[in-house]
Amino acid sequence: MKRDFDLIVYGATGYTGRLIAEYLATSYRGDDAPSWAIAGRSTDKLQKVRVDIGAPDDLPLLKADADEPASLRSMCERAAVIITTVGPYQLHGPGLVAACAAAGTAYVDLCGEPVWMRRMIDAYHEEAKRTGARIVFSCGFDSIPFDLGVLTVQEKAREKFGRPARRVKARLRKVKGGMSGGTAASAQATLAAAARDPALIGLLTDPFALTPGFTGPSQPSGLIPEYDPHMNAWLVPFPMAPVNTKNVHRTNFLLGHLYGRDFVYDEMMVAPGLGEIAGVTTETFATVFSLFRTGGLKPGAGPSREEREKGFYDILFLGELPDGRRVETVVKGDRDPGYGSTSKMIAESALCLVRDVQGEGGIWTPGALMGPALRKRLTERAGLTFSAR
Repeated sequence: MKRDFDLIVYGATGYTGRLIAEYLATSYRGDDAPSWAIAGRSTDKLQKVRVDIGAPDDLPLLKADADEPASLRSMCERAAVIITTVGPYQLHGPGLVAACAAAGTAYVDLCGEPVWMRRMIDAYHEEAKRTGARIVFSCGFDSIPFDLGVLTVQEKAREKFGRPARRVKARLRKVKGGMSGGTAASAQATLAAAARDPALIGLLTDPFALTPGFTGPSQPSGLIPEYDPHMNAWLVPFPMAPVNTKNVHRTNFLLGHLYGRDFVYDEMMVAPGLGEIAGVTTETFATVFSLFRTGGLKPGAGPSREEREKGFYDILFLGELPDGRRVETVVKGDRDPGYGSTSKMIAESALCLVRDVQGEGGIWTPGALMGPALRKRLTERAGLTFSAR
């Protein structure tokens, strides 16, 4: 079905939405440019964004509001893919998922809210399959580097040993970067929802919350610091692990248990001592836990350009077979994970859906639907590297 636009960036006046629009405006010009538009509640604010990011004067501006279902339907009917940064998704996202599922429109977001994701799977997966809508959650640092890192280490295990690694450990070795007010708002909304309905805590803590009908083997909690003799390092809990691990298990589930029905996975951060990485680890935790206090960052706020460009991350994936054989993959990003790198990842995910992959409708993960095609695009365009041995 021919649509007016390849992409619409919905939420372009917000902190991350603006970064995505700026990336598209500066990275894709001339014959390489997709047809795209920016959307939000205020046309005046959209006009200012268009000027500030140096986009063409004729870049279309669309009015759409999460509280006006007709505006969402109209927007979705005009686009091949909607990129949405309008969160917290549990507060502002259900109508857009419903509109995309009904219109057969592809969708990418930055969701790190697993309870809401499970509710959307239950409500709209079958409808999206019927209409051909390819809905892909978590297309940023939650959870692309981890999802594709596991995919890459399992490809290497099959290549070397003819079978997947039963056990994969993800270890965030280095990270530097800030968080935005949108992330704070999502975390606070999730905590508030759990306080209202304690039954949600079960979904938040279940590694298989996004694999309806399937529960695999017991998984490490990742909540207790431990010493890893192989790495000669102490490991501490990683705040993003509760989201990433659920997405990795959903990828395995959607791929027909390509990693095995007995697959075991966890994520932790490396804290080797009193050096640089330990300092970064402490800084990251201080940032994360500050979000849970009243006040904190406001939506629309986030790290400066200099902070984004000086940011980076380095993740080691260790794949282990029952007989002791091992494979490794390292994933690195060249910007701060939450925003500089994330804005590139979600934009390229949308372009991957437009230009590189087909696939049937449904609610997907990046790894299950786009896998190697997205990895190639991120390596060529978005400053990520994937190295396996």
